[in-house]
Amino acid sequence: MVDIAKSFGWTYVSTLADEGNYGAKGIGAFAEISKHHDICIAQRLSISRDSTDDDFDNTVMKLIGNDRAKAVVMFVNEDNSKRLLRALMRSNRSDTLWFLASDSWGAKVHPVFGQEVAAVDAVTILPKRHVIEEFDEYFLNLSPEHNTQNPWFAEYWETIFNCSISRKAKTRKRCSGKENLRSLSVGYEQEGLVQFVIDSVYALAHALHELLADKCKGQYRHCNLSGKEILAYIRNVTFAGISGDTVRFNEKGDGLGKYDIYQYQARDDGRYEYVLIGDWTDSLRLNTSLIKWSKETGELPKSVCSDPCPFGSTKLEKGESCCWACIQCADNEYLEDEFTCTECAEGYHPNVNKSMCVPLPVLHLEWDSLWVILPIVFSSFGIVCTVLVVVVFIRYNSTPVIMASGRELCYVLLIGISMAYGTSLIMLIRPSIILCTLRRLGLGVSLCLIYAAMLTKTNRIYRIFNNGIKAMVKRPSYTSPRSQIFICMSMVSVQIVGGLTWLGFEQPDTMYVFQQSTFLVLKCRASQIAIIVSLMYNILLIIICTVYGIKTRKIPQNYNEAKCIAFTMYSTCIVWLAFIPIYFGASSDFKIEVTSLCMCVSISATVALVCLFAPKMYIVLLQPHKNVRKGASCASNKPSMSSRPCYDRQNSFGSFPLPLPNGGMFTNPVPVAPPNTQMTQTTFNDVFNDSFDDLSCDEITAMNNNEEQQMEADI
Repeated sequence: MVDIAKSFGWTYVSTLADEGNYGAKGIGAFAEISKHHDICIAQRLSISRDSTDDDFDNTVMKLIGNDRAKAVVMFVNEDNSKRLLRALMRSNRSDTLWFLASDSWGAKVHPVFGQEVAAVDAVTILPKRHVIEEFDEYFLNLSPEHNTQNPWFAEYWETIFNCSISRKAKTRKRCSGKENLRSLSVGYEQEGLVQFVIDSVYALAHALHELLADKCKGQYRHCNLSGKEILAYIRNVTFAGISGDTVRFNEKGDGLGKYDIYQYQARDDGRYEYVLIGDWTDSLRLNTSLIKWSKETGELPKSVCSDPCPFGSTKLEKGESCCWACIQCADNEYLEDEFTCTECAEGYHPNVNKSMCVPLPVLHLEWDSLWVILPIVFSSFGIVCTVLVVVVFIRYNSTPVIMASGRELCYVLLIGISMAYGTSLIMLIRPSIILCTLRRLGLGVSLCLIYAAMLTKTNRIYRIFNNGIKAMVKRPSYTSPRSQIFICMSMVSVQIVGGLTWLGFEQPDTMYVFQQSTFLVLKCRASQIAIIVSLMYNILLIIICTVYGIKTRKIPQNYNEAKCIAFTMYSTCIVWLAFIPIYFGASSDFKIEVTSLCMCVSISATVALVCLFAPKMYIVLLQPHKNVRKGASCASNKPSMSSRPCYDRQNSFGSFPLPLPNGGMFTNPVPVAPPNTQMTQTTFNDVFNDSFDDLSCDEITAMNNNEEQQMEADI
């Protein structure tokens, strides 16, 4: 019965038993075994020997009242089973309970006669039996006249044929003597226990035979036998029963368990019958195709305290093992067992059913993704443009525009721009130790090369024009190409030393980072503090360069490079101010994080490339007639400020006409040195460099304009 309840999924049942050994021991055994099969008993009810119809009505209401325990396990005799079904019919709730009855109900007609509707779908058991044909031949030939042994046969005869044998009976008609047990109206069927009654008699006979043989030795009259001795021998007998099956008993005195399982079903023609649906011999075997459920929805009824918890939920028991509340496990937990949620280890997450932990998927940028295609196209185009600029510079290396632009620092700028584009591409590749090393050094050094070179340029321009006329007398310090390269490399070396130190203290490596708790992202392991320090140094260079750009914004109009550098710094500041919130605000999406950093570096390099080199490329390639030197040099005589010698186009920029207070014009004559006096002149070449390459034509013209304005002020 436990196996049947378990196969139907009935884990929460009510029990009903007769008072006495049969009911109490039967339900007790069921309750004990059910504990090991996770079947709980909702309520244990009993039927007393003197129960009334009201008692049965109350019992039915108690069974119906527990709407979770719809299955009722019964160890009730056939008479009480009949009365229980009748009470269920009176309640008009016959479709709310399903019965699992013991062999006392079995396949008998008596319990269900007249209340078939209430009994339908009941599952009963009956010890496996064989029809004893000899008994049928004997019993069907019996009649009241031929019966001499069975004192209850007359009562049986009167009940079957609804007549009276005795002449004193007045409530029934008198039996005619023509009644026959073989008639169809009787519907005789051999009782299932006949086989076991016969085997029981044989068991007693075998036990007595062996006991007398062992103890009495043929002296039967003077041999005393006790009940305990007889019981011991009965439990030890083994013989072939009337049906040919082996008969023996276990240590508890029970015979071998062999049962047929029936279900009481309604046929399509309106009749009811017991249908054999399976058997049990040490294990349960059910033919599910023969099982039929007629009540309610026609499906297998549920008799459970709590429904199964959904995937990913643990059970919290409420008093009984069959009753629980379901508690959802956390997103990063799996079900270690039905009562315990356990957190997955780092780098793992629960599967769909939360039955085990599986490694988190590792995501990286795919090459066919727009997040990769856009930076690659942008950086590749930038590299091509940078290479073209380098080729033009090399090809026109000795022309005035290229020479006047400060070739050495321009080459440093182009190297930094190329490295910036290359670093952008490296950041898109799946991280490895080598790539992490290149990325860590390349990001800081490439930007440092760009902004250190521009800072050196702006600082040089500022010092030249800030000195004004003094620059004609004394050459400003550290303005030669070698000095400028030294200054630039000194600033870059700070970044390089810092990067190498960073590599020494924190070796490059890769690591997995959680993203939205659903996947891992492979990243380069790097200290956030070190990254901030590296970027802050470049930001400091940008700020200082921007300050110099602001200070040199009002230099003479014909010196355009200062304004280009200033515009480059303004644009760079805007790019980085926009990048910072995007980068740190998108930390939950690695695609935006990586792509925004790549684009920021590429855009910074592009701003520098376009603003500083596009005007020069325009003149060199599209207006070559402007790429010529229009004058040589000018001389200034320090001792005499009232006179300024200038040469013609080949030797001079010409004389400077100065306005007089009366509206006339005064032209300074060229001073003539005394016969024995040597005139000392300081040319622009002497002020700025040993060669004209150090100073652009724009700078020379601007210096001339500044000196003229100063002389006018003096006059």
